[in-house]
This record gives sequence, structure tokens and C-alpha cells, in this order.
Amino acid sequence: MKVRSSLKSLKSRHRDCKIVRRKGVVYVINKTDPRFKAKQG
Repeated sequence: MKVRSSLKSLKSRHRDCKIVRRKGVVYVINKTDPRFKAKQG
């Protein structure tokens, strides 16, 4: 999982990427290709 301050560019890396907020932390998740997971921090 990558950690970035801005997730906007990471969301556009793959068409299945979605931005999700869990417990106040913003994540990029991708069910079809988990390599593209990322976390904001």
C-alpha cells in the first residue's frame, strides 16, 4: 500500500480505483487489482 498526501493522481491510475473514507482515513481501493491500494497520510 502506498501512502501519499494527495490521492487524486492515484485514483486515475486504474479505472476501477475508488476513494473510500474509513474511520477518518481516506483510502484508494481496487477490487480487481489490489496493487493500486493507497492511503492518505
